[in-house]
Amino acid sequence: MSTVALLALLGGAIILALAGYAGSLLMKLKKQKELQEQHRKLAIQQRNANIFENVVLLCQAGLQDRCDFSELSIRLYCIMDYLQEDERIDVEKEYPALSELYHVVKDMARGDERQELAKKDRMKDNLVRTKAEARLQDAIKEEIQQLHDRVKPLNQNIDIKMI
Repeated sequence: MSTVALLALLGGAIILALAGYAGSLLMKLKKQKELQEQHRKLAIQQRNANIFENVVLLCQAGLQDRCDFSELSIRLYCIMDYLQEDERIDVEKEYPALSELYHVVKDMARGDERQELAKKDRMKDNLVRTKAEARLQDAIKEEIQQLHDRVKPLNQNIDIKMI
């Protein structure tokens, strides 16, 4: 066998080995991307499960009259905004009374900021809030029950395992 043929054979073997190595690296990269996607989905499921747990507790507090509807509407509206992917809930469309009360009270002062308001302004806010709560009370209670019934089974069905 000539030297040229031997070198060509050796070069072909080297190219074949490098191609095999590149293929194995591509397979590892594909597997790593799939694993990252699984971890991302699990993280979203865990986050949604935590949100569902909090929504269930908030709904129970509202149904048992342990929280006023204004505070409840703010908390529910804001926390459900963090749900991701298929579990996302459009509060505006699906729970209109809850959404309406949220929009009435969302810009009102709360906590220390409220205490700094003049008494007249606090009374004015109280009147607006109380009227909205009274007008929407029955609808909100119904929507909270619907939300509770909708979210509670989802919270119990989420199976989270570590990879």
